[in-house]
Amino acid sequence: MKAPSDRLYTKTHEWIRIEGDEGVVGITDFAQDNLTDVTFVELPEIGRRVAARDQVCVIESVKAAADVYSPVAGTISAVNPELESHPELINSDPYGRGWIFRLALEQPAATEGLLSAEEYGALITEK
Repeated sequence: MKAPSDRLYTKTHEWIRIEGDEGVVGITDFAQDNLTDVTFVELPEIGRRVAARDQVCVIESVKAAADVYSPVAGTISAVNPELESHPELINSDPYGRGWIFRLALEQPAATEGLLSAEEYGALITEK
């Protein structure tokens, strides 16, 4: 399972790529592989303020439903409209076109507790 080094990861298998004072969030390749075929994404509401580790949305697959949590605190600034008609993008391109939402970061440097790609790789290797 790949984990690009240009982002940070959570123990619950979300990733965030920091872009200035915003963050782009999705789920990892490991997570989408465990879910199998994604069939629906309940996207979060734009403008909603979330704390780090708040449940933000739900992904449904043929196998299960999974909650998606915010890696950091912020306000939902955008959602990926492509997922409404093509939720399978989470399976085919979890680190690219399968992104789920963007956050206006409350504190851009508040990423403590998140894992590097190497640390995340070690975490999923243990499973």
